[in-house]
Amino acid sequence: SGQHRVPRATAQLLAPMGDPEKVICVGLNYYDHCQEQGVKVPKEPLIFSKFPSAITGPFDDIVHPQDTSELDWEVELAAVIGKRGRHIEEAAALEHVLGFTVANDVSARDWQMRRNGRQWLLGKTFDTFCPLGPAIVTREAVADVHNLWIRCSVNGHQMQDSNTRHLIFGVPALVAWVSRFVTLVPGDILLTGTPAGVGVFRKPPVFLKRGDKVQCEIEELGTICNQVV
Repeated sequence: SGQHRVPRATAQLLAPMGDPEKVICVGLNYYDHCQEQGVKVPKEPLIFSKFPSAITGPFDDIVHPQDTSELDWEVELAAVIGKRGRHIEEAAALEHVLGFTVANDVSARDWQMRRNGRQWLLGKTFDTFCPLGPAIVTREAVADVHNLWIRCSVNGHQMQDSNTRHLIFGVPALVAWVSRFVTLVPGDILLTGTPAGVGVFRKPPVFLKRGDKVQCEIEELGTICNQVV
């Protein structure tokens, strides 16, 4: 309507979904990400999770825990569930998706890869480890969710630069797969995996430090930018 607008500079954007029932994540879901760590392409989606308390706003700070020295970035396409379903057929899976947004699957690699029995949960779910936003772009407004460039930069230096066409399992396949095990409900968030370029597999490895700024962007969906404190 052109009315009741709030200037962006005067407002703090919150995460578009602040308290979902589930935050479901997918590992090893880009061909180049498998290649950079020398592992085989999975035959089935590799599923893990974050607690909803990890979610933070698109421009809020990422808190660097004292418990890790290996803080890493992962730009990801996130799908937001809009329709309840279980045992969803892949052909109908997109009907259960409300829209898409940008996520950063922040990771403490020491906890993910070496500690806590190598279970991923603790290394993925510290508070503020899931910046999300800046908005939900509805499914109908995205021309082709499997052909969007996806990028991440740290302090202005590009670290990840890929395209969602390189996903191993696309959004419909992931929705169908996850719904075999759990009922998906409106508001659930599905992080679809990250492309190559994360810090832990660089030579030498590069990790985030306090003061760094991490920018994640996906074509048609927008940009989030978070400072490490």
